[in-house]
Amino acid sequence: MMSTGIRYPSDDGRLGAGGSGPEVPARLRGRVQIPERVVQRIAAQAASEVAASGGRSGGFLGIGEHTDLDARPEVKVDLSSDAVHLAIELAVEYPTSLRSATQRVRDHVTEQVQQLTGIGVGRVDIDIVAVGERRQEQSAGALR
Repeated sequence: MMSTGIRYPSDDGRLGAGGSGPEVPARLRGRVQIPERVVQRIAAQAASEVAASGGRSGGFLGIGEHTDLDARPEVKVDLSSDAVHLAIELAVEYPTSLRSATQRVRDHVTEQVQQLTGIGVGRVDIDIVAVGERRQEQSAGALR
């Protein structure tokens, strides 16, 4: 078997099998671009996974919307070179402590965005846009 002489970086950025060679400079390892839309979807999904939280659905241009605890919250993303700042419009189930619900959402969203994208989360602003009761037909599959 003939070798081509090309050495590929391992997971830790070093050349050679198992990362035994010299470290490859970051500029030579390539680049990964993560669009704001991807971060937005990850954050919205993470926020919807927390018990007693959700979003709003229905309506047209904001008219006729209703609280839907199974809907994903609306998320706005400000992605800079070193961190992401998130603004979440959240509906919360009644009766729930707003302080504890927003803290659980903030913690879970921060953890998931950082884990899945590798981007640090600088700030998570949460606006509570609705408080409502969960209807009987809505599922209760959220994290507890």
